[in-house]
Amino acid sequence: MIMSNGERMIFLSSVLILVNAGQGQECTEMIRNKEYSCSGKNLTCIPGSLPFTVASLDFSFNFLTSLHKGVFPVLLNLQLLDLTRCHIRQIENDAFCNVKNLTTLILTGNPITYFAPDCLNYLYMLQKLVLVDVGLETLQLRINNLTKLQDLKVGTNYIQSMTLPPFMSTFKDLSLLDLHANNISIIRTDHTTVLREIGRNMTLILSRNPLLHIEPGAFKDIILRELHLQAAFISLNAQKECHKALNGLTVDRLFVGRYRMEEKIKLSDPDYLDGLCSINFNEIYLIQKEWSDLEMHLFRCMVNATKITIKKGYINSMKHIPFYRLKELYLSDTGLSVVPFISHIPSLEKLVMKSPFPITFIGISDLLLLQYVDLSGNMLILNDCCSKLFLRTPNIQYLNLSQNSEIKFFDEPFSALDLLEVLDFHHTKLVIFFYFGFLKHLANLKYLDISYTHVHFINLAFQDLHNLTVLKMAGNSFGGDTLSYHLQNITSLEVLDISQCGIEKISIRSFTGTQKLRHLYLSRNKLMVLDFLTQPELTHLTSVYIDKNSITTIPLDVLQKLPMNLSEFDMSSNSIDCSCSQTDFILWIIQKQNILKQLENIRCKSFSPNTDFKATDFDIDYCVHKKRLTIVLSVICVTFIVVLAILVYRFWFYIQYCWILLRGYRSPGQQECSYDAFVIFSSYDEAWVMNELMENLENGVPPIQLCLHMRDFQAGKSIASNIIDEGIMGSRKIIVVVSQHFIDSAWCRFEFELAQSRFLMERSANIIIIILEDVAERKTKKVFGLHKHLKKNTYLKWSRDMRFWIRLRQAILRK
Repeated sequence: MIMSNGERMIFLSSVLILVNAGQGQECTEMIRNKEYSCSGKNLTCIPGSLPFTVASLDFSFNFLTSLHKGVFPVLLNLQLLDLTRCHIRQIENDAFCNVKNLTTLILTGNPITYFAPDCLNYLYMLQKLVLVDVGLETLQLRINNLTKLQDLKVGTNYIQSMTLPPFMSTFKDLSLLDLHANNISIIRTDHTTVLREIGRNMTLILSRNPLLHIEPGAFKDIILRELHLQAAFISLNAQKECHKALNGLTVDRLFVGRYRMEEKIKLSDPDYLDGLCSINFNEIYLIQKEWSDLEMHLFRCMVNATKITIKKGYINSMKHIPFYRLKELYLSDTGLSVVPFISHIPSLEKLVMKSPFPITFIGISDLLLLQYVDLSGNMLILNDCCSKLFLRTPNIQYLNLSQNSEIKFFDEPFSALDLLEVLDFHHTKLVIFFYFGFLKHLANLKYLDISYTHVHFINLAFQDLHNLTVLKMAGNSFGGDTLSYHLQNITSLEVLDISQCGIEKISIRSFTGTQKLRHLYLSRNKLMVLDFLTQPELTHLTSVYIDKNSITTIPLDVLQKLPMNLSEFDMSSNSIDCSCSQTDFILWIIQKQNILKQLENIRCKSFSPNTDFKATDFDIDYCVHKKRLTIVLSVICVTFIVVLAILVYRFWFYIQYCWILLRGYRSPGQQECSYDAFVIFSSYDEAWVMNELMENLENGVPPIQLCLHMRDFQAGKSIASNIIDEGIMGSRKIIVVVSQHFIDSAWCRFEFELAQSRFLMERSANIIIIILEDVAERKTKKVFGLHKHLKKNTYLKWSRDMRFWIRLRQAILRK
């Protein structure tokens, strides 16, 4: 059949659609309910096999080239569409008509060269539009129908002006305009006209733009939620002048400075941040990469701030700045060698300070509003903590002194901090001189972390902690049976972590009074039994972690009494005993896979040091069959003995003579053969043997000595002994005369089997078969081994021809 060009194109298109439809069926991987991913499948079209209920589709890193009307199947429930880096070059009009209920559209990283005027038609519900790194040169986009737009991300493009289209002044829901990493260098008053009209809840990101000049008043009367200006200036002088030009701007959160990965810069002007005095802000976040040999007035323009965050700062001291609104102060990775004197900031509620270098702390006082103190990770050494270091600060509720060097406590160290709710000392060495009064006065404490603090729990008591809900003591040690009375007064406890404490046994009475306990962590101990989990006080447990212990099994009575609400049970990395004696335990593991954590690490290690396989792979059926087999064997044991006795009685004839054969067997090297051949034949064939066989062989040249039981067996010996000793063992070869009478003779069959036994032991084929008369093949099978012997070896068929006797003599005399 010959097709035209048009028909050929239609045909190829159809094939392509079918191929891609097949690909789509392979790529529709459901991540969660109604969320599908086809990412990185090298597809060239949206799969038509997607269910119409799909709400989220990740189609990133594929090949679409262009978006045209009908490129999407009808997916009216689709809300999120990710087309990141799909090599899209053009978007045609009405491209999204079949997905018109989208709320999020991501087109990041596509080299788009053509946006059709009405390409975003139908997207009236769109709230988030991401056009990052798509080659945009202007913000004058035809998006006037996107009246519900909230986030517009157009970073990493070539935009030179932040002027928004006039119609966007009606976009009252717009809350994010991300212009990072563009080519904006100048901002004039007319550039911010629309921005001024949009509203007060806007976040504006101008980071990584080469800002050179901002016209004074360009941001006057503009109120922003956030303004990001990190690394947004072409020089430090431009930064200072642009900050001044922001006069009249009001912003809740101001992000300035640089990025952590940038190199530090030496300053000649220590007042480079003075321009910030022109901006009205509540919170400021500064990453300082600038340093100077001169004193820098870092906080001079921050006196009105309510929150100050300094990261990677190069400051050696913090003077008495007259803060009167400051509530939160964060100092991270600065050059300060001491905790700054902040007692002159009466409004302060929160202090966080972290330094990679050792610092000194001489104390805080007279801060009545201070509630939150985090001095973790500063390598502090405190000689008398804690009330004496926090004088007249009665409202502290959160105190974190973890990951420091060493802290010493004397009698009643928290007497003036009785409102504490969170106390954290983990990974800090604690030296406690008076254990009994250590935690006294902390009736409001809800969270206590003293993990890995080198504490030996002997005399330490948790009296009066009736509100404590979380207690972490991992990495310490317990003396004797102290754990049995440590927890009895903590009636509100919900989380307990005593991992890696060297615990070998937990007393049944240890959890008396802890009826609210939900989460129990016992990892990396030396526990062998879990009978304590059956206590009535632990019925509300939802998660138990006993990984890396010495658990080999859990008895059935314990399994049956485990808390009913357990949803997480981690018993991984224990040496589980996988044997048929533990089938109840293994079956429980298999049935509880939905609650067991790290199931792949619950492994059997009981057979040998090298045995290591998952407990869920243990063959329970094998054990069931083994138990059944044991029962069956025990039941039929008597029957077997009876049957065996019957069989012995029935076949005693064969057993007796086989025993004689084995007992009397000697290798050819141990005895000399008296005869050239022993003849096995039926008495009905005696005439042929005597007149033909014996006459031609014994009277021939050379004579061949035959052994015939009728003339050569010794008197006084049993027939069986004669057959073995004189006949089979005394002859070099065996001649078997096969006839119908031979087949029917039990003695002939018995002699033949004995002959086979001898030559089987010697691994030689010294049996010579003479077919005296034709016998049906099925009848030869009546003699054990005869049919198989005839199939695998040559035999002689009786004839009066002289060649028969010549061949027979050769067979007998051949060594």
